[in-house]
Amino acid sequence: MKNKPLLLLAAAALVAAAGAQAATTPAEQLAGYSAAAKASADAARGQKLFTTQGTKEWSCSSCHGATPTGMGKHASTGKAIQPLAPAFNAERFSDVAKTEKWFRRNCNDVLGRECTPGEKADVLAWLMTLK
Repeated sequence: MKNKPLLLLAAAALVAAAGAQAATTPAEQLAGYSAAAKASADAARGQKLFTTQGTKEWSCSSCHGATPTGMGKHASTGKAIQPLAPAFNAERFSDVAKTEKWFRRNCNDVLGRECTPGEKADVLAWLMTLK
């Protein structure tokens, strides 16, 4: 929770950068997470985090697939999940509030905690490489 004020500042900066609207681009969100982490994003670390089983016996890939360019399926409910990679779903990472909501929920489901801004940057950097 130490990073929560930084995360909120980064999210606010992203909203301001998007013209005081909730809509933004994946690249703008990546820049905000990288700035909050005070480090460059690393796509290889993002892929590793995405595919590694967390503390709750799930990984991100449990629901989104190892390469999240197609439809996924929630591991426990079976609910369909739209592609996660921005190149395959233009709505992904286009709204800061939604991005934060899903990172918070999914990181808690997989890791048992919130993701750090650096982890979010790494995962988003990897997702942006998928074409």
